[in-house]
Amino acid sequence: MKQPTHHLSGLFTLTLLFFGFLAYGQEYDILIKNGHVIDPKNNIDDVRDVAIADGKIIEVGPNIPASQARKVIDAKGLYVSPGLVDIHTHVFWGTKPNAYLSNSFSSLPPDGFTFRVGVTTVVDVGGAGWRNFETFKAQTIDVSKTRVLAFLNIVGHGMSGGPYEQDLTDMNGKLTAMKAAQYRSDIVGIKVAHYSGSEWHPIEQAVKAGEQARLPLMIDFGGHTPQLSLERLLMEELRPGDIFTHAYADVNGRTSIVDEDGKVLPYVKKAQERGIIFDVGHGGGSFWFSQAQPAIKQGFFPNSISTDLHTGSMNAGMKDMMNVMSKFLNMGLPVADIIKYSTWNPAQEINREDFGHLSKGVEADVTIFTIKKGKFGFVDVVGEKLEGTQKFECEVTIRAGKVVYDLNGLSY
Repeated sequence: MKQPTHHLSGLFTLTLLFFGFLAYGQEYDILIKNGHVIDPKNNIDDVRDVAIADGKIIEVGPNIPASQARKVIDAKGLYVSPGLVDIHTHVFWGTKPNAYLSNSFSSLPPDGFTFRVGVTTVVDVGGAGWRNFETFKAQTIDVSKTRVLAFLNIVGHGMSGGPYEQDLTDMNGKLTAMKAAQYRSDIVGIKVAHYSGSEWHPIEQAVKAGEQARLPLMIDFGGHTPQLSLERLLMEELRPGDIFTHAYADVNGRTSIVDEDGKVLPYVKKAQERGIIFDVGHGGGSFWFSQAQPAIKQGFFPNSISTDLHTGSMNAGMKDMMNVMSKFLNMGLPVADIIKYSTWNPAQEINREDFGHLSKGVEADVTIFTIKKGKFGFVDVVGEKLEGTQKFECEVTIRAGKVVYDLNGLSY
């Protein structure tokens, strides 16, 4: 005869209620405890806890109970910041031959090169133009865990190299603005680069596109024959909020911001005061210590730190975002300023204030890092070496509330 089972079902119900109560008490998916939080937007530079639930920042404050979280990361002795924002990268990767940084081999699929150095947002600058942006969107933006945004090249074929980037007939402000308006959530600016002629036409068309689409420009300026005036670019052509990248370069066909006497040019300082953004854009050929060190000593700091990431730069002196940040640390910039130039500032520059900070309710992009002490060497693009004693190293990266990189298993 079959035995009654009502007492077993009652026990099962009590068990479910018990564990349901425990789960209800755990308000947070992740709690980062005891870390030194640096959040420039919210003026936080102190030990705080950071609570995350449903992919969002829920609370930043002292002594949040660990019992309220499903996962606790002890960040004692470490720094906690918003996820890093690299505003100058090349991630329109692909297999098209002889296409330079547009759907070709020199660009990089972002997820393999972002999270391990604390970067949660990248901006591809000019890889795609209005003709091939949909390919970039489908191939990279829509399938990456990294948040990927874009500056649309004024050249319709994008940064395809060679004659493509010298074709004035393919630089159309109206069509570029129309494409930017069509994909406003993905396209955050207009890019000009690599044109070597003496005409101002590319910049004029980019300004036209920027005004029509209400977007900033990023200018890679240099290599012009004859040389174009840097003072005219900064003081007349560019608008407040436009971005001058490769700020510390010393390349042929472009006036450098630091003169032969080691002084920052007066109009360069005035340009920054009038709202022109100076971005690092290190790259494989665009960062000289002979420019950066005297500029820093004279108080001329970048508005944003970025890598110009591609296969060439990552395997040379640039390496990665935290290596570039470490150069500025060893040139004397405070940690809090470096984090500001790598998070909140670049987010503002592209008018995306929904990230780059740890405010309640924003998507939870978080970087946990340490500053290692020791003997380190940092190299610029011409082989000059800076000896340093400090270096940033990423421990944990969280993107949209999920741990996407963990160097030493702190989240396990």
